[in-house]
Amino acid sequence: MLGRPALGYQNYEEVITENIFYIDKTHFIKEWWEYGDKVTLITRPRRFGKTLNMSTVECFFSNKYAGRGDLFEGKSIWSEKSPDGDYKYRQLQGTFPVIFLSFASVKTGDVAGIKTAVKKIISNVYREYREMMTSEEFNDMDRAYFDKMIYDMSDDMAYTSINSLCIYLENHYCKKVIVLLDEYDTPMQEAWLAGNWDQAVEFFRSFFNATFKTNDHIYRGIITGITRISKESIFSDLNNLKVVTTTSDKYASCFGFLEEEVFAAIDEKGLGNEKQGVKRWYDGFIFGTHTDIYNPWSIISFIENNAKYDAYWSNTSGNGLVNALIQKGTPDIKQTMEKLLKGGSFVTKIDEQIVFSQLNDDAAAVWSLLLATGYLKVLGLKRIGNSDADEFDEEGDVWYTLAITNFEVKKMFRKMIIGWFGGRAKSAYNDFIKALLIDDKKAMNRYMNRVALATFSYFDTGNKPSEYAEPERFYHGFVLGLMVELSDRYAMTSNRESGFGRYDVMLEPLNESDDAIIMEFKVYDPDDEKTLDDTVAAALSQLEQKRYSAVLEAKGIELKRIRKYGFAFQGKECRIG
Repeated sequence: MLGRPALGYQNYEEVITENIFYIDKTHFIKEWWEYGDKVTLITRPRRFGKTLNMSTVECFFSNKYAGRGDLFEGKSIWSEKSPDGDYKYRQLQGTFPVIFLSFASVKTGDVAGIKTAVKKIISNVYREYREMMTSEEFNDMDRAYFDKMIYDMSDDMAYTSINSLCIYLENHYCKKVIVLLDEYDTPMQEAWLAGNWDQAVEFFRSFFNATFKTNDHIYRGIITGITRISKESIFSDLNNLKVVTTTSDKYASCFGFLEEEVFAAIDEKGLGNEKQGVKRWYDGFIFGTHTDIYNPWSIISFIENNAKYDAYWSNTSGNGLVNALIQKGTPDIKQTMEKLLKGGSFVTKIDEQIVFSQLNDDAAAVWSLLLATGYLKVLGLKRIGNSDADEFDEEGDVWYTLAITNFEVKKMFRKMIIGWFGGRAKSAYNDFIKALLIDDKKAMNRYMNRVALATFSYFDTGNKPSEYAEPERFYHGFVLGLMVELSDRYAMTSNRESGFGRYDVMLEPLNESDDAIIMEFKVYDPDDEKTLDDTVAAALSQLEQKRYSAVLEAKGIELKRIRKYGFAFQGKECRIG
């Protein structure tokens, strides 16, 4: 029996004692222990069981859970035997001092706020071991040090706090310490979004170095997160770190649910006839060479809600970074998103070491992050270089074919894009769509300017909106919005060849009652045009001279059913003709 489906349980002891829905992942303990890496960084998308697995490791090894083998009875780890027939792992249960920290709750991008939150977490960990200080092996200086470990401790004390606690624990228990750090990159992502990346890096680099590198009292360590932040950023001194990303086969079956596990669960709950729907909505995650992996949050939510399909995983918090990267991304990024939303794929190089400083300028860095966070999946890869060899040297580049992970993620992207035109712009955006459909150019101009005024700066990657370059980011985002809003009436394409050139946007009607629409976008250039009206005229002239309507005419759409619009941008002002 899998237990009652319920969300939000991340403590292994609570899951077992409260009979909460659980699929046995305790084989992770065996795999991690036998690999023997000193410190392991495991990256997985959010809601894939990282915290629960870390809690499982804590419950298994921590001496605070000594004698609690009942928590693991019936689980795979409890039946593991050594070659001589001994229950090897039962002998390890409850035998180590374990420090377990999580940065999942650090949701501020302000560096002072980050430091305060982290120091509170450290202080709480120290409080767990305060009773240890009553032992005669510690003196008044040791107790005074413990008393200083509060939320307003100095940065220097915070850097070395876990290292120092390991010393105390080893002295007390005569055994080196297992250190677990969950969601290490949450504060780093928040700092980047707030523009405080460099200051945050300085703090965490010192903390990670003291905790995992220069710590002679650590026995083994696990770090989990969503991304593999560049070694040069925060792990520069950590050469004992084994990194396991979503493209690695290591621990591939330990996070998330396998398809056979999902199908067995829905069979048990009497929902076996929903397998194909579940596969369409929630399948698609790939770890290493293991395909058909599902997000636990979505599956448990689906079961808990009596087989109601919804974007459960993608509707949870944590999309802010992805939203910012696409909304503020280059026109090429938005055009690629258009292709992906239509069910297509694309090929790109991937660097699994996420360099946050490159996210504004390097599309490959953006796709790397979207792959790491689970929004894209790998359909295939090709190594360029020594292509005749079974193994490729370091000079061979790897090109990945990527696509949107599944239907749930596609719905999330569509909702996210419409959200770009929220707030003050929402009403104006909806009114613009209505005006476009009835060919009311006067209303189109009025509402488009309201949309641009309210949202333009959100599409800019810099601190100050650019008067000339950034309209491209806006109107390509606007085009994505059109595609989502009008998908039930039009097939939209952009930047495709027709006639003697490439049009910007074409809306091909799905039924004969609607007109076809072609749009050409131009940014006002004072060297070429005197007024914004001249820019509109230039856009319309290009539409005619290049015969962009040719592809529509070839499909039998009469010229009288093809509407053409020129859009001209100058800063936040737009003119449509």
